[in-house]
Amino acid sequence: MKTVVFDLDGTLADTSGDLIAAANVCFRDMGHADVLSIEQDAGVALRGGRRMLTEGLTRLGEMDEAVVLRYYPVLLEAYGGAIAEHSFIYEGAMDAIEALKSKGYGVGVCTNKPEGLAQQLLVALGVRDAFGALVGADTLPVRKPDPAPLVETVRRLGGDPAMTTLVGDSDTDRNTAKAAGVPSILVTFGPSGEDMAALEPEALLHDYESLPKVVDLLLG
Repeated sequence: MKTVVFDLDGTLADTSGDLIAAANVCFRDMGHADVLSIEQDAGVALRGGRRMLTEGLTRLGEMDEAVVLRYYPVLLEAYGGAIAEHSFIYEGAMDAIEALKSKGYGVGVCTNKPEGLAQQLLVALGVRDAFGALVGADTLPVRKPDPAPLVETVRRLGGDPAMTTLVGDSDTDRNTAKAAGVPSILVTFGPSGEDMAALEPEALLHDYESLPKVVDLLLG
């Protein structure tokens, strides 16, 4: 079976608002005001919790890896407590996924978000049942850009790793696909969309309406 595997944050859903809110809980606990903002830092947020903490502490002139490690669980707890207050699925994504499924493609999610939080988010957004498999950052001992999580997602879908494409929004996704020897499709509508062309993916995706056609061209 041919398969299409999706990254989550910044690819299927804009989760930046809730991620930034969770990071600011940490900064307030440190005695500061909110450090990150949705207007400036959506791209930072979609790189993950540790990246947000690192960025915020650097701006404060207080960067300390020990503080990042100490507050990362605090951030995850805050995020899990309000995971879908501001997050939303990108327009057209679920229609495109249903179109792919109707063509016989298997669809799954491979994310560097912890698996439990990814499950929680997809359920909260009402779309978990659309995906045949989900692999998160802690599902395996390694995470993207190691190709193993992508390969495991395909395995759980019952697919052929040689007939797979990865849809993502970052150099991590590009490198994961390259390491697995499969084509990547990078979306241009996320916060870092203008940077995607420089990564030279096999395809760029400007809107989800185009996805089924792009996948057909890549996987035949």
